[in-house]
Amino acid sequence: MKFDLVLLHPPSVYDFRKKSLLVGPISDVVPSSPVFEMYPIGLTSIADYLERYGYRVKIINLANRMLLNPNFDVEKKLKKIKTKAFGIDLHWLPHAHGSIEIAKLVKKYHPDKPVFFGGLSSTYFHKELIKSPYIDFVFRGDSTEKLVHQLMDQLKTGEENYEIIPNLTWKKDDTYIFNPHTYVADNMDEFDIPGYQYVIRSVFKYRNFIDPLPYVDWLKYPNTALLTSKGCNFNCLICGGSKTSYELMCNRRNIAMRSPEKLEKDIVFIQRFSRAPIFLLNDIRQGGKEYVSELLNRFKQRDLKNELVFELFYAAGDEFFGELDKALPKYSIEITLESHDEELRRTNGKFNCTNEKVIETIKSALKYNCSKIDLFFMVGIPGQDYESALKNVEFCEEIHLKCNQDTRLSYFIAPLAPFLDPASPAFENPELHGYKKFCHTVEDHREALLQPSWKYMLSYETEFLTRDEIVRATYNSALALNSFKFKYKLIDEKTYEQVKTKINYSLEFIDKIDRIMELPEEQKTSALEEIKNDVRELNSYSICGKDELKWEVKKNYANPLSLTIVGLELLLKDKINSLKNMKEYFS
Repeated sequence: MKFDLVLLHPPSVYDFRKKSLLVGPISDVVPSSPVFEMYPIGLTSIADYLERYGYRVKIINLANRMLLNPNFDVEKKLKKIKTKAFGIDLHWLPHAHGSIEIAKLVKKYHPDKPVFFGGLSSTYFHKELIKSPYIDFVFRGDSTEKLVHQLMDQLKTGEENYEIIPNLTWKKDDTYIFNPHTYVADNMDEFDIPGYQYVIRSVFKYRNFIDPLPYVDWLKYPNTALLTSKGCNFNCLICGGSKTSYELMCNRRNIAMRSPEKLEKDIVFIQRFSRAPIFLLNDIRQGGKEYVSELLNRFKQRDLKNELVFELFYAAGDEFFGELDKALPKYSIEITLESHDEELRRTNGKFNCTNEKVIETIKSALKYNCSKIDLFFMVGIPGQDYESALKNVEFCEEIHLKCNQDTRLSYFIAPLAPFLDPASPAFENPELHGYKKFCHTVEDHREALLQPSWKYMLSYETEFLTRDEIVRATYNSALALNSFKFKYKLIDEKTYEQVKTKINYSLEFIDKIDRIMELPEEQKTSALEEIKNDVRELNSYSICGKDELKWEVKKNYANPLSLTIVGLELLLKDKINSLKNMKEYFS
């Protein structure tokens, strides 16, 4: 089957299946595995937008294919692809190794086909990436759907008039060209973010349901998410999606919200094929009171079936939760507190309020029938020392007791790992915010990802915590949190024992790898190979139970017939819209 564009999602490290890498807990509180197989939602919006204009676009989640099948032959898969161009995401920096290696393989088998990169990390490091012989173009910015369309039009006609495409980094002979960053999308309703209609349609259109799967367990537990905005009103020190980060990378000075009407339509569509929770990414209150009011009023008028999960960036009260309770049959909340220390929260910018206000917010949500509240704490934030990191568990217990030991509360602690976010205030001015930065370039991060344990992968230390102390504080906090959860019956004895055993083994292997690192190179390689299988087992959910993050899902899909009907409807709609859009475009 021939395509116009194939979008490839790489694993974090290529080939992770052959290497001994103790990545530990760096992905324990996200849906994907340590391979980071969940691709950025921008891939689907690009694919959806291009297919409106008649292009045939295929997403291949190589990371997931490699996880699902240990014998999956990546090179064989790439060699067979027939397309006019390839796109590879480097959105999250943990893909710094895999993305470049996949680009190498693409050029090996398709030397004449253009390869482009995109994503926030690609945007930040575009001047370094374009020097690679395996990369022809880099798209800069947070909304590149129209820009990719312009490039595909030029590749189709052979014009090569690339200087007219905004935000494009490219090369001509030995010259690197950086087109002005003038395009910043202010209307998010033009795009489906994510493009679930594209994903379902592509399964039927291209007769392959495995290639576009978002992550390894998606068929069993099909969470979905909707992006409510691009940009941010907050300026958290460690966040690459902060206000100043978006200004620096994407020239975005103001937040752009997706309209309540668009979000409503997306939710109604999702519940046609899934009964899993729908996550609304970013705090909807960033749009203002009128925005929230319109959105919730729309929800009230719909017979919504799915649970909605909301992020909170700051404190809320009875008014907000009362409206959620009236508008929705079921909702949950996620709060990233990062620290028990009010001053550290104020400095870092996340949930800047008193602990009393934090507890009031939680109590209010519980009073208004919130189904589940996830609370996240972090090791490695600015100003935090070892003792402060461990005291997070004491605050969890304080919250739990003051909330009457409500079992709807869930608690998590994770490290800021493996890297500082590029463009975050901490990355840009590490000394000012108490950091020592070890990785500065893409190549630095590529090399770090190949280190044998996550301790050596860490791209930073703080003025209060060495890399070794960050690791110890993470595991010891996790041990204390595990005991707290068992004490208050938030986890069963089996989960408690499994997590405790894994953490203790992880600490042993951290020490074992430290000793291996002192060996001569030849012995080092052999010793790491001997522990490879044990390390691989420790990489999966090393500091919490594998089901602790999950919401209850009684029925994943409406039924197979419904999914098929949706797919066939989308195929027909695709053909009609493609003809219509092409006619309008060329007129």
